[in-house]
Amino acid sequence: MKMNKCPECGIYTLKDSCPKCGGKLKVIYPPKFSVEDKYGKYRRILKKESMKE
Repeated sequence: MKMNKCPECGIYTLKDSCPKCGGKLKVIYPPKFSVEDKYGKYRRILKKESMKE
């Protein structure tokens, strides 16, 4: 059993189709861990921008 998310309405579920809109679900996986954080630079930029607001 895997956690799924509906891209249409954003609902998380364990079912095969969205209980809210009946749409197709995408299986969500956590990002792979890497010592060399390829996207760390971008996450830090987004975090700084969100803290300014």
